Amino acid sequence: MPVTKVLTAGIGEADLRDINVYRSRGGYKQWERAVRELKPADVMEACDKSGLRGRGGAGFPTGRKWSFLPNNGKPRYMVCNCDEAEPGTFKDHMLLEETPHLVLEGILLGAYGIGCTHAYIYIRGEFKRGFAIFQKAIDDARAAGLIGKNILGTGLDIEVTAHRGAGAYICGEETGLLNSLEGKRGEPRLKPPFPAIAGLYGMPTVVNNVETLAYLVPILEKGPEWFASVGTERSKGFKIVSVSGHVQKPGNYEVPIGTTVREIIEIAGGLRPGRKFMAVQPGGQSSACIFEEHLDDPYDYESMAKAGSMLGSGAFTVFDDTTDFVKAALNSVRFYAHESCGQCTPCREGGHWLERVLHRFVEGRGLRSDLAMIGRVSGTITGLNLCALGDSIEPFLKSVVNRFPEQFEARLLKEATPA
Repeated sequence: MPVTKVLTAGIGEADLRDINVYRSRGGYKQWERAVRELKPADVMEACDKSGLRGRGGAGFPTGRKWSFLPNNGKPRYMVCNCDEAEPGTFKDHMLLEETPHLVLEGILLGAYGIGCTHAYIYIRGEFKRGFAIFQKAIDDARAAGLIGKNILGTGLDIEVTAHRGAGAYICGEETGLLNSLEGKRGEPRLKPPFPAIAGLYGMPTVVNNVETLAYLVPILEKGPEWFASVGTERSKGFKIVSVSGHVQKPGNYEVPIGTTVREIIEIAGGLRPGRKFMAVQPGGQSSACIFEEHLDDPYDYESMAKAGSMLGSGAFTVFDDTTDFVKAALNSVRFYAHESCGQCTPCREGGHWLERVLHRFVEGRGLRSDLAMIGRVSGTITGLNLCALGDSIEPFLKSVVNRFPEQFEARLLKEATPA
């Protein structure tokens, strides 16, 4: 099986929360090399050449994202997004708790690459243990002279601040995150201007995911060509996939991008005995399901999009033939309806409206007209909001209604039989 340990190397084998253990395994060597031997442009070039794409969901090329920063003399900020709240995603949580120094080294490299002197990590409010572990990592690195003033005697100053969120899914959206970090209400901003132009405190800002920044360490260690040699033509490198649902060994598995959907299921122990595969959500709760005909598709950004879904954050949820897709659809829609910030009418109203419709189906009171309406709903909710949360309400629902209409038709309201 194509399991490859890059970011996950040593997890479960050594206490990587201990800075001495981390350094004994080569930790912080790339950071020391960067500040002593490399220029910021060298780090940016390595990132760009590697083909690294954002691992938080959108999959945007990281080097290109950095290149959007204007050279206007203003301070720049690097913000690491650890507000991992997408249902089914738990990779960043693992990295934060199990190998915090790797995450910190990646943040430092990213900050140095863009010319930033103060970086932030925004940590989901529920990750109380992870926050404490990461704060200790910052303190230990500062004591070792790796962050703060005059790093390793080079005259370089870079500070890192860990900030806890307050439990809002919407703050995983980069502009909602920035508002929250500034102490404002966690609501997405109108774009443009994009964060690269006017982000944190109105200054040029890059927001990158935990996994994205962590990959900078092995990229600098082994070279961008090594990373770019793995994966597919447009989807390079490795990916931590959070596998859950109806598999025998759910968990985080790091694989080369391009590993097939079938192989990922087999890596996670396969289906439960005697069960039949029905569907998989390949990119988190906001992605549409893909089905049996896609089992041998490569797990990469382009193939998942071609199949009608997305790779997203790498949350990979498997469904077998015991699944009640009506209840699963309600569960999904209810989450997004609850987590809407309420700023945009289609998202605020449409989510709760769909939730009420699906409640009727679960209770056996669905209307045939509801099924036709669900098929049209994307035109009234999707693409009409400031952020992608409104667009996330419908894909899973529509995919399972189209694939398993019999489950929904079985919940239609039955006319009363005359006495």
